Amino acid sequence: MRLTIERSALLRSLGHVHGVVERRTTIPILSNVLIRADDGRLVLTATDMDLAMQERAAADVTQAGSTTVAAHTFYDIVRKLPDGAQVEVRTGTEQGVLQLRCGRSSLKLSTLPSEDFPVMAEGELPYVFAMPVDVLGRLIDRTRFAISTEETRYYLNGIYLHAAKQSGKDVLRSVATDGHRLARVELPLPPGARGMPGVIVPRKAVQEIRRLLDDAEGEAEIALSDTKIRVSVGDVVLTSKLIDGTFPDYERVIPFANDKPLRVNVASFAQAVDLVSTITSDKTRAVKLKIDKDTLTLSATSPDSGSATEEIEVAYRDGPMEIGFNARYLLDIAQQIVGEDAEFMLSDSSSPTLVRDDADPSAVYVLMPMRVG
Repeated sequence: MRLTIERSALLRSLGHVHGVVERRTTIPILSNVLIRADDGRLVLTATDMDLAMQERAAADVTQAGSTTVAAHTFYDIVRKLPDGAQVEVRTGTEQGVLQLRCGRSSLKLSTLPSEDFPVMAEGELPYVFAMPVDVLGRLIDRTRFAISTEETRYYLNGIYLHAAKQSGKDVLRSVATDGHRLARVELPLPPGARGMPGVIVPRKAVQEIRRLLDDAEGEAEIALSDTKIRVSVGDVVLTSKLIDGTFPDYERVIPFANDKPLRVNVASFAQAVDLVSTITSDKTRAVKLKIDKDTLTLSATSPDSGSATEEIEVAYRDGPMEIGFNARYLLDIAQQIVGEDAEFMLSDSSSPTLVRDDADPSAVYVLMPMRVG
């Protein structure tokens, strides 16, 4: 194999695929990226056996071939090469060695045979639909912060993507919850998604898909079955296994009957939460909200650090109320609000609170309160 490729093109492709590779693995070949050169292109593939990513990049190929090399080492080397440089990649000069040349630099990396690299079978993916990359990005951003990290409840370790009905219209819904908070966002059901099964996309796949969208344009194509999902964006194709489990009936925990509306300016609210929570301990991050007659007083205390209080103007017409929340959860939701104002629909100090975005009625958030002394 022998090819020449511009350093930035190689770095961009490696930047996408190397994130899939686990730094600690007992199977040596899974630490490697598969490099294949043919027909004027370089194809890079990485996998952890649950998730695979492949990216194509234009290259000047003078000899076709393939090999595998340590993904993170390869990425780190290319990252340190001068911008705008041409990189020559070749094998065949020495057995089990990949040679890199760039200007006066010459490096040799150990390889493993490409025949040993595992292939993740896709199977049939009968449901295929597309959406703009920015829309898919928003769908992910507004729900992924609520994904559970508790491995025992593995069925919560991802985003639940499914077709649903809302006010008689077909929608595509994205839901995540960790039992303490819940995020539900929807958009009109794309053509091709009708009849799709409800699927749970794993946290790692969600993270890698979101990374791909950062510098992408146009549309993302999504294909899925009840066991696999494939997302194609430009020259990148990501395929992932889905979580084999049943997502809970999340509708039961969304409190649409809450009758005490509290309207806040998101920027001043987030600033106040951030300030008073500085005093809290890392474990609880508890902040108390005391609401009365268009005034919200936020406070926090810590036996080690002291106490903090801030008062902001709000719109509130109901009786006095006190309720506690995890500050991190409040800030996570505040970051997703696109409008200037958010509406908290309250019931009492021990019941879930519903949060809506004035500028985006398709997004609904639920927060469980905390006991605050």
